[in-house]
Amino acid sequence: MKTASKQSRAASATLKGKRGNKNATQQKVELKRRKSNPKPAKEILLADYRPPEFLIDHVTLDVNICSDKAIVKSRLEIRRNAQSKKNKAPLVLQGEIQKAVEVALDGKRLVEGKDYRLTEHDLTIHTMPANAVLDIASEHTPYANTALSGFYASGPMLCTQCEAEGFRRITYYLDRPDVMAKFKVTLHADKKKYPVLLANGNLLGAGDEPKGRHFATWEDPFPKPCYLFAMVAGKLDKVKDQFTTRSGREVLIEMYVEPGKTDQTAFALDALKKAMAWDERTYGLEYDLDRFMIVATPYFNMGAMENKGLNIFNDSCVLGRADTATDATISFIERVVGHEYFHNWTGDRVTCRDWFQLSLKEGLTVFREQEFMGDMHDHAVERIENVRDLRSRQFAEDAGAMAHPVRPDRYQAIDNFYTATVYDKGSEVVRMIQTLAGGRVGFRKGMELYFKRHDGQAVTCDDFAQAMADANKLDIKQFMLWYAQAGTPTVNVKTAWSGKSNTLKITLRQSCPPTPGQPKKKPMHIPFAVGLLGQDGRDMMETKILDLHKSRQSFEFSGLKEKPVLSLLRDYSAPLRLDYDSEDEDLLFLLAHDSDPFNRWEAGQKLGEKYLLEIAANPNKRSKTISAALSEKTLEAYAKALEGVLVDDKLDGAYRAMALTLPSESELGLALVARGKKIDPEALSTARKSLVKYLSSALRESFEKVHDELSGIDPMAADGVTMGKRSLRNLCLSYLSAHHAPAMLQKAYEQCVKSKNMTDKIAALAILAETTSPLRDKALVGFEKQWKKMPTVMDKWLMVQASAKRKEALSDVKRLMKHPSFDLKNPNRVSALIGVFAGNIEGFHAANASGYRFIAEMIRRLDPINPNIAARLAKQFARWRDYHTPRSGAMRSELQRLARVKTLSANTSEIVTKSLKSR
Repeated sequence: MKTASKQSRAASATLKGKRGNKNATQQKVELKRRKSNPKPAKEILLADYRPPEFLIDHVTLDVNICSDKAIVKSRLEIRRNAQSKKNKAPLVLQGEIQKAVEVALDGKRLVEGKDYRLTEHDLTIHTMPANAVLDIASEHTPYANTALSGFYASGPMLCTQCEAEGFRRITYYLDRPDVMAKFKVTLHADKKKYPVLLANGNLLGAGDEPKGRHFATWEDPFPKPCYLFAMVAGKLDKVKDQFTTRSGREVLIEMYVEPGKTDQTAFALDALKKAMAWDERTYGLEYDLDRFMIVATPYFNMGAMENKGLNIFNDSCVLGRADTATDATISFIERVVGHEYFHNWTGDRVTCRDWFQLSLKEGLTVFREQEFMGDMHDHAVERIENVRDLRSRQFAEDAGAMAHPVRPDRYQAIDNFYTATVYDKGSEVVRMIQTLAGGRVGFRKGMELYFKRHDGQAVTCDDFAQAMADANKLDIKQFMLWYAQAGTPTVNVKTAWSGKSNTLKITLRQSCPPTPGQPKKKPMHIPFAVGLLGQDGRDMMETKILDLHKSRQSFEFSGLKEKPVLSLLRDYSAPLRLDYDSEDEDLLFLLAHDSDPFNRWEAGQKLGEKYLLEIAANPNKRSKTISAALSEKTLEAYAKALEGVLVDDKLDGAYRAMALTLPSESELGLALVARGKKIDPEALSTARKSLVKYLSSALRESFEKVHDELSGIDPMAADGVTMGKRSLRNLCLSYLSAHHAPAMLQKAYEQCVKSKNMTDKIAALAILAETTSPLRDKALVGFEKQWKKMPTVMDKWLMVQASAKRKEALSDVKRLMKHPSFDLKNPNRVSALIGVFAGNIEGFHAANASGYRFIAEMIRRLDPINPNIAARLAKQFARWRDYHTPRSGAMRSELQRLARVKTLSANTSEIVTKSLKSR
């Protein structure tokens, strides 16, 4: 993810004056190109993969940054691939949005039309020898590159983003991940405007040049695909640190930020050193270069990028202090910094053969990131957070038109496949492999074999899984279906207890619904974890992993002293839906006693889901009471069970807060669809608010007691325990404010104004933002006045208003689009305001379809500027079939209007087209 820097008013005005016309010109050129070729992009198939016809061993780049353009000279040492079967094939290099100035082969200048052919997308050399040196000079304008892919301007800074296919916007190249080369780069620029010049690897030399210019030469000793290339030019402040590896090498750590932001780097630097030490300790992986650099920038479509030795981050994901960043942001900094560092081995040293294998690096690295965060904090809390995210995002993806396997078999625009399926479900697949390998010891054996076999190579998901299997003597043939089949499996559980033989029989049946292109599914290999609890609440045996291979299998547990209470799918051992008709009494028992912390939390979630759906289905759902849907006895038992967790101070604060958080409307909607029912967003929202208000009243004394007990938290402390306490305290305040009583809203206002901690400020502001109290506007105005000069903090201000569940949400968003802090060309601002609104159940799903029309219009406006962001927004319409009419029809109508836009980018067009296709 990426963000941008703050400029002086004068500099900002100057840049706007210079770039405005160029941006408009570039957009016109792009729209003209699309209009001339409005057909959908060609679908690329995994089955069509062939090794490259040529390989590149060495790349020498000379990048001359001028005031209005950049001139890039590349020297490519090329050889014909011995694996190629086409000995006379021409050389086809990819290239976009640049002007080829000169092309020379082995020192001889080539003539366009005679020796080579040039199109908008590639450069073809007709006759190529087996070995050659190709020189290409081209020019383009990074200042006008609004797509933020390739070489572009991020405020006053210039930087790159090459994953997945951005390098072709820098120079003509074999832009595919299985072409790995060593890079040497020299940058030239005005020394005053761009005093810092960075690229991957080691600094070979730097110095002054005539006319106030200077240069820097960098060399990366490790072969890498071009998507890992990076360079940066700008006026940046630097913070230095160091790390001593286990072999005794000193690694220089450098973090580059916009001027005046060095005081926000401490969390990131600390996280990096923790990650480096953890990777050595857990997997024996030591950092391999003498320097590790991080650059923070404000205009970035993603969160961060793992370029070898030079990570580029969206500054919103790497900068923060306790008074400017929430606990969630601080934790996210640790998570993202760790994730990008772990890519040094799982992504950089061993990379993807092709983009279909994206989960090879992303799913594996997400898994490593999650293990790291669990070790640094609390494993139960980390597991719950991961699963909640999986269910809310990835399950929704599996249930919609964009459902695809962890390893997709086709795509039109690869940018659309940086998805929750590839990342989060991919991580769950890796976690299952660790389970099958017997845990961390077996998994490390597999990792060691993986690197021994494939270090320095571009490989496949099969290569990783095979290394794990060979190291642990596993049969993974059936398990590989997890990479090939889309959809969320369901496992139905039936039990039979025999008191005569003291035997429990568990029968598991697995199924998986049809998904686009995959109407029928094969049985998966599922590691299904089971625990049995006695009536005293203790485990009757150690957790047992059942290997489910068939559509239907039965397992018996004999010699039991009494009928047990089942704890199923412990620690969420597989990413599936569990279909088991649990009695309320059993769920309440598990909520009170289960030794598996995940399943203890899960029991409460199942009860909450059951009761919320019953309330939502009740004909009197719009009334202020929920007693028509649930008996008083049921409600009292549920509230008492939650209260037991709330007041249990032996539990982590964050865990208690999670246990008291009801399932979201998104999770409830997915549960309805899984039952074959349609979603009524208004009914779900009303039901959730009703149950929150009931619990607010029923547990008021306990909420007040816990809230008051946690009043002495150090506002500057950012350790995991303190963060958990703060989370619980703010959850209590949220419940206590559910009825919008003036006294409680006043307490929230005072917390927002007086607290020195950003977490507390935002929590209170979010409470007030959903009310009609005069304190709402007062708090918002005061917050804006205090933080208007800090874009990352103002993003939170925008998000609070965009996410507020109130009728005026859309008018608020439209008004905020005119605010000085908002910029349609900045992805952080767009995500904070428009992206968050698209997830607002009451705003986006407004009964009059105004939310749908607004987001569709934003897609049309954003697509020429930043197709990546536009495509993400288009995914909000992908599940239109899951909603009741007239909402489903209104969503479909907006998709149809978008489909008629002939100039839509390939990114957005693919989402729209697939969403409209029948299942």
